[in-house]
Parts: sequence; structure tokens; C-alpha cells
Amino acid sequence: MKPTNQLVNPMLTDFYQITMAYAYWKAGVHEEEAVFDLFFRKNPFGGEFAIYAGLEEKLRLFENFRFTDDHMAYLKKQMPQCEKGFFDWLKSVDCSKMKIYALKEGTISYPRVPLIRVQGPIAVAQLLETSTLTLTNYPSLMTTNAAKYRLAVGFDKGLIEFGLRRAQGPDGGVSASRYSYMGGFDGTSNVLAGYLFGVPIRGTHAHSYVQSFTGVEDLKDHTLVGADGKGHDFVKMVLEIRTALGFNHTNEGELASFVAYAQAFPRGFLALVDTYDTLKSGVPNFACVALGLFKMGYKPIGVRLDSGDLSYLSRGTRKMLKEIGARTNSDLSKCLILASNEINRSVLRSLREQGHEIDLFGIGTHLVTCDDQPAMGCVYKLVEAKGVPRIKLSQELSKMTIPGKKEAYRLISEDGYGLLDLMIRVGDKPPEPSKRVLCHHPFDHIKRVYVTPSKVIPLHRCVWDGKRVYPETSLNESRDYVLNQLRNTREDHLRDINPTPYKVSVSEELYNYVYHLWTEESPVTELK
Repeated sequence: MKPTNQLVNPMLTDFYQITMAYAYWKAGVHEEEAVFDLFFRKNPFGGEFAIYAGLEEKLRLFENFRFTDDHMAYLKKQMPQCEKGFFDWLKSVDCSKMKIYALKEGTISYPRVPLIRVQGPIAVAQLLETSTLTLTNYPSLMTTNAAKYRLAVGFDKGLIEFGLRRAQGPDGGVSASRYSYMGGFDGTSNVLAGYLFGVPIRGTHAHSYVQSFTGVEDLKDHTLVGADGKGHDFVKMVLEIRTALGFNHTNEGELASFVAYAQAFPRGFLALVDTYDTLKSGVPNFACVALGLFKMGYKPIGVRLDSGDLSYLSRGTRKMLKEIGARTNSDLSKCLILASNEINRSVLRSLREQGHEIDLFGIGTHLVTCDDQPAMGCVYKLVEAKGVPRIKLSQELSKMTIPGKKEAYRLISEDGYGLLDLMIRVGDKPPEPSKRVLCHHPFDHIKRVYVTPSKVIPLHRCVWDGKRVYPETSLNESRDYVLNQLRNTREDHLRDINPTPYKVSVSEELYNYVYHLWTEESPVTELK
């Protein structure tokens, strides 16, 4: 399967990856085995979790990782000093010698736990770095951001992504739609995302549509065929309802626009009601048209608020719909209220505190641009070369790496929640349910804890072994997996404000090895 975006190919990389590949080749070590970990050091958005995403696109990259003749011609011009044999080798490069392990796409993840482990010839693994990072960073950031919006509104409210026009170009817009859906949104306004990935698409109309009508005389056709298949004078019916309800002073152009939209979409009527005056014109006009649709056997969907005090207007709208519904003995009170207008997580928290009657939120700019954290910060680090574990040292403990091939396990408590993630060396005995295990902080010998898990979940699986071995997973499956994890993770780890830190630990054997390698590789200062 081809990558979704044709820009995803071996040339989607930093130039220094190719210069390093040449240096490896020139030194004759390009085929030597190496292991790289891709992970993040700090949770995004000031929280205590992230959601791993982008695996499907990386697998498509690995399946199609081949330099073309045009690629080679360009690189030869950029690297005239390089020997011909290097380009012959580069032209033959693919991922058939690679072995890659990863978390399941959509897994809630934590700092230092490898999202991906890449094993194989060092020059090829190096060539994969940049493209693998770019296919992990934004997808994971976007999915995490969407999940935090889902947590902010709760699981009983609807969320639609409206961000295409404000996204970072078409690539960012399509990715935002895809990964916001994975993170728990219910749909998107982005038609291309619907076409490519099956994301449910939603749409109403804009203020310009409402403004384009000046009165009922603009309506060339007054009829509507009811659910029973019979035609009726719909305009006459709506005007009679308007008179009976005493709404004769609403904006007539707005009323005409709603009638026309209902004629076009009698089963999907959702009206934008804030063009002129929400409570004095928009909602009354919606009610007149909606009641007409009820009489014709249809169920109108609801209204959209796009400006003003959303809490106040939503409560006023719900009150008016209930009152009119009671007067007319209709289901008007059951119509949905959709709100948009530059909503972010702070606004959502404020709306919950104030009390609101909104059923569905349209989120755009702040979601797709991830404006409170524009980058995820995943890194790709060498942890083993020629079978020898390697460690990167730093005066900042957060930038030190954990050497060697590792696999991770999630230890589950008796109440079904994750206690911590434990990393062990590949080949060591994994933790077992009901057996006590000592878990260490990776770099602090004082911080350690005994855990007796009720359940142990392996986190890493082989996804590529010379070819794809990870099954194709639908976007809906990944979305369900994310939502199930959010429902089954402790609330204090997920909350936006002052979340409880989640522990990431290493086994006693791995801790001792890290400490040994740390002292071995760290130079000893000499004082005179």
C-alpha cells in the first residue's frame, strides 16, 4: 500500500542522514547491525500522557522505501564528491533487512518508553530517522490533543473537527482530521479526510448563505415533498406557523434561507442562527421551519451557535425550544445545539463550570494547530551498535538514554488501572501476574517500588520483519481503542490541571546495567 501522501518517500529526510549514510558506507560499516529507539522525553500539553499514532503511515513508508532514478540524479548533483559505488548501494536500499517493533497504534504512552524500536543495518536505520519522526510527532501530538478535548467535554457530548481552513497547509489539515478522529472526535468538515479515511463528514451552512436571502420572495419554489411522498406548500405552512407563534418580527431573509435549506436537506436541517439576533430572530425562525418539517414527517437536527456568550445563548435557546415544543406538542426540545467560535479547552472548562445546554461542539483553530504546544518532541537515538549497548550521557538527566534493546510491560492493579510501565532488557524474564517485582526509577537509585500486578500487558510487538507483519487496522478500530483506554485510565493521570505523574520504571537488571554503563562511559574528573 502506498503512503497516503506522495511526499512520503526516502527523500523526505534531512540531508545529514544521507551524508552520514555515505560516511558509514565509506568506512565499510554501513551493513553493521544497530538499534535505535524513538521516544519522547516529556508529556505534551503539560499533561501526564500521550497517545502514539502514525504507525500505519510508517508501515506504508517502509513498504515503499526505494530511491528512484530521479532521486539518484538529484543526489549525485548535490554530492559530487561521493563515489559511484555509494549511489549504486543507495539505489538498492530497501527495508527488507529491517526489524521493527512498536506500540499498537493508539496506545496511551509515557516518556522514555520506546514508541518504536528500529533494528537493522545502521545506514538504513539512519536513513529512516527523519521520515519516521515526522510520521510520529504530529500524528501523536494531534491525537493527544483531540483526546484532551474529548476528556474536557466528556464522553456524552459530540465533537466535530472544523479546522481545515486554519490548518498548517493541506497536509496538516488532512492529518488533523484523521488523527482528531482517532483521538475521539466524532467527525470532520473535511471532505477529503472523509474520502480517504472514512471519517464521518458533517456540515451546515455559513453566514454568507443566510445573508444571501432578503425575503420570502427569493424562494422560487414553495413546495416540499413530505416523508409520505406527497407535495405540500411548505412556505405557506411555515408562514402560518410563524403567525400562530407570534414571530412576525423576525428577519425575513433569514427565515427564507432556513426554508430553502430545509427544502434542500429536509432530513439534515441544522441552521446557523446567529447571523442577526440569536434569540430574537434565529431561534424563532428555526422553530417555524422545524415545526413545518415535523408536520411533513421529518426530524430537524438542530441549531448552530457561532458567536456571543455560548453558555447564555445555549441556555436561552434550550429554554425557547422547550417552551415552543410544549406549546405545539412537538419534539422541538430534543433538537441539538451545536456551538463553534474559537473554542479551546479553557473555554470548554469554563462552559462546564457555568452550565450550558450544548450537545455538540465544532472545534477548529486551537485543535488543529495545537497552539499551546506546537511540537511533540520525539527523538530517535542509537541504543545499540554491533551488539554493544550504547548510552548518551548528559548533565541533564532527562536527555540521557536508556541503553540496549528493551521491551515494555504495563503492570495493572487489582482495580484494573495501570500502576506503571516497566522496561526490561530483551531476553530477560518478563514480569508475571501475582508475582512481586522491584521497579526502579531509571536514573535515581533512591526511587524504587515493589509491585505485585494483577495483570501484565506487553506493550511492544513486531510490526515489520523484512515485510509488514502488523495487520491493517481501520481508523475506527484505532479510535475505539483510544476511547476504551481513556475510559479505563485513572482520571487523575488524565486531568488537564495538576495531573498525577504516571511512573515509568526499569527492572533491577536493567537499572544495574544502566548504572554500570553510566560509570564506565562517564569520564572521571581529575582535580589538581
